Amino acid sequence: MSSSRLGLRLAACLLNISEARRKNIVENIAKAALLEKNGQTHPEVSVLNIFSDRDYNRSVITIAASVDDLGNSVLAACLEAFQSINMELQEGVHPCLGAVDLIPIYPLSGVSVEECGAVARSLAESLLLHVPGCSLFLFGEADLPEKRTLVQRRKQLGWFTRRDFSTLEPDLGAAPARRCGLTELCFSVGHQH
Repeated sequence: MSSSRLGLRLAACLLNISEARRKNIVENIAKAALLEKNGQTHPEVSVLNIFSDRDYNRSVITIAASVDDLGNSVLAACLEAFQSINMELQEGVHPCLGAVDLIPIYPLSGVSVEECGAVARSLAESLLLHVPGCSLFLFGEADLPEKRTLVQRRKQLGWFTRRDFSTLEPDLGAAPARRCGLTELCFSVGHQH
């Protein structure tokens, strides 16, 4: 029986962080996504996969949850990442802009792309409240009304050149802080054109 027949409304986040060489940090970030505010394991949140590339010094943590719970789980993981990753010390061959480099959110079952965009925008607001100097760039359904693609935003930001990002004007938040970099490169939902 499919999850949509069971009434489950599921979404996923492929959280890209700029760390792979310190396994304990990556694991702590993934664990943060699984915990409720009271410290108990959240029964409806799963970390499906952790992919780490030591040369790139980048990991992708796949988090799946009900669309109602995903934002808080991703927020907890992001807060742990911001505390643990210092972009002034980060080295790797993969171009990256921030401790939390990319937060793509995708519908899995019974959830619309627009709902994922709303989750992304709510998450952006929460990050602005919890991370001093947070800089956010949006794309896809989170980037209203333009709905620019990830490729368009990366070209605009000079993503592959690793230039000085302190002069960029983010969509939300302050100019990028050196320690966190572009704390969120983008929020993504739906298809990338």
